[in-house]
Amino acid sequence: MHNDDAQCEDKFVAMFEARAEVDLRLSDFAPQSELKLPAHLIEKPRFPVIDYHNHLDALDPSHVLRVMDACGVEKIVNITMRTGQGALDIFARFHRAAPDRFASIGWMDWDGLEKLDFIPRSLDRLEMLVEHGARGIKFWKDLGLTLRDGSGDLLRIDDERLAPLFDKAAALKIPVVFHTADPDAFFKPIDRFNERYEELAAHPDWSYYGTGVTKTALLDQRDRVIARHPNTTFVCAHMAESAEDLPRIAKQLAKYPNLFLDLSARASELGRQPYTSRNFFLEYSDRIVFGADLLPDVEMYRLYYRFLESADEYFEYPTHASRQGRWNICGLLLPDEVLRKVYRENALRLLAMAG
Repeated sequence: MHNDDAQCEDKFVAMFEARAEVDLRLSDFAPQSELKLPAHLIEKPRFPVIDYHNHLDALDPSHVLRVMDACGVEKIVNITMRTGQGALDIFARFHRAAPDRFASIGWMDWDGLEKLDFIPRSLDRLEMLVEHGARGIKFWKDLGLTLRDGSGDLLRIDDERLAPLFDKAAALKIPVVFHTADPDAFFKPIDRFNERYEELAAHPDWSYYGTGVTKTALLDQRDRVIARHPNTTFVCAHMAESAEDLPRIAKQLAKYPNLFLDLSARASELGRQPYTSRNFFLEYSDRIVFGADLLPDVEMYRLYYRFLESADEYFEYPTHASRQGRWNICGLLLPDEVLRKVYRENALRLLAMAG
């Protein structure tokens, strides 16, 4: 074989091997950044932290306390996902373990929704939760998306029949926590244009595309409830499900002084728009509370601290295993006066309402 022929063959093999590298599954694609950037490990936050949004029902309090001590978490608010006696048992287990380190928020019980006495029974349930230490009540996204009344009709978030529940929360001096809708991508087709394609392909049941319910309609219903009940304090989880559209929630905060946000599970969205997010936090620092909504873990909390306290660029965000999209985030470098409020002071205000 001539040298020229051998060289051509080598080039052909090299081209083939390079093409083979291109022909890989998206799920196997795990690029490693070549950026050389400063990285700041923040083991403990600048100020004590109250995690206002977590779910601890299945966990051992002693394990959670070890994680809290390791990363500067003063208190965790457990939003139980149980109802009835099961919820009261969870309250008691964590309150006995460390009454100063754990607080509880109840879960709206829709049992008997189809019955005529549902509202009176629900008011009694709410009183019982507060008597056993609940510092709030959570309405999950099933309201507006899947729950149906006795006639089989989808129950709207702003259904007037629910008004006594929100008034009762005001009377009991507890906040109402709303998780309404989900990220924008969950209401769009699971196709090549969807930025959270991998997550939704792995969990297609998380998609609401084609259900006939729009995210805009759900958020509008929720906002009407907030407007109708000015004496009730509302905490809208996950940046009010508007982390992709901060100008929208800025308008709502301006209109409704009874509205708070928690930032749980949205570092992924906030951190890829760091300038806009930082300005938002500076403007509304009195209305945002810290929350994780991820199982207590030392590294998870430290990623949150890095996001809020550092100016680091292009690093991973705290999330569950499937991640939320193929991007990384930048830190917000929030000033001390903002960190104090977001980490602790705003949560203390909410917890003190029923204290």
